Amino acid sequence: MSALADSRFRRLLAGQSLSTFGDSALYLSLGIWAKDLTGENAAAGMVFLCLSLPVILTPFAGHIVDRLRRRPLLIAVNIVAGLGVLALLRVHTVADLWIIYAVALGYGLSFILLRPAQVGLVKQILSGEDLAGANAAIRTVGEGIRLFSPLAGAALYTTVGGHMLAILDALTFAVAVVILLTLRVEESAPTPPQEREPFRREIMAGFRQIASTPLVAFTTVAVAASFAVVGLLDTVDFAVIEEGLGRPASFFGVLMSIQGAGGICGGLVVAAMIRRYGEARSVGAGLLTVALGTALLTTSNLPVVIAGFALIGCGVPWLVVGYTTAWQRSTPQQVLGRVAAAADLATIGPQT
Repeated sequence: MSALADSRFRRLLAGQSLSTFGDSALYLSLGIWAKDLTGENAAAGMVFLCLSLPVILTPFAGHIVDRLRRRPLLIAVNIVAGLGVLALLRVHTVADLWIIYAVALGYGLSFILLRPAQVGLVKQILSGEDLAGANAAIRTVGEGIRLFSPLAGAALYTTVGGHMLAILDALTFAVAVVILLTLRVEESAPTPPQEREPFRREIMAGFRQIASTPLVAFTTVAVAASFAVVGLLDTVDFAVIEEGLGRPASFFGVLMSIQGAGGICGGLVVAAMIRRYGEARSVGAGLLTVALGTALLTTSNLPVVIAGFALIGCGVPWLVVGYTTAWQRSTPQQVLGRVAAAADLATIGPQT
């Protein structure tokens, strides 16, 4: 059965997608808001530092997720995040800049809890053979949102202001909560306190689980290495645009849209790839496709560079969905939150 045939997953995907759109629209706007208040680029950069800084706490977040039932945790985190974003209504002058940073930091903290909890809930809802399709659907929708949400957020910020954008984002959290309340999921009970290991062993359980599963261990090393290089592209892209193509830095938005379109194409076929060739070969195909796309960026020919960005966009879902499905399928529910957190740290950490 396809993942999308399950009404619970469809509702979960709809709620997550709406919330992701609101979040993505607000990210860029927080940086613009900080820039407008201070006139300084560094102020905008601090927003993104606050967003990414909590990644170092992912092992602790995974530990928390595995100690609680996932659906109630998702509801609680969405409520707190939705209320927290309303603090932006108090931002009026440069003296209130700290509120923007606090909200960005809170966002980052909420994400490291939401991600492993969502992964666990999806596995609770679906059978193992449907996980690839579920991950593909989540990734494809995410790439679609990536195409237009930053532009929509900037447009909304310009037309209605940051306060109204904060209210709209809070409403997306509220919708996600309502959808989660309608889900009926029989969750397995967390490990009883008397059966738990010492804290030091528990906090490292995700890393031990990854290391003990050869497929997951090898793909983790490959994905971590590739994401470290992908992180360099965030800077290299501008050299390609300005020095290679002779175009203004604003052309970056056009190329990101092309990469996003490639990501949608890659996401649409990745579930079938995994069913036919397995997770490891899908990761390998993603690596080769991203490598080829990156090689095309060394030219100064616009159509070739466009093809390169499209290939990179296409290859990343094969890489990410293949890897995610590999550790998700092989991990017991009791340790899934910590494995998700360890996997995120192994990939997002090198990229950062």
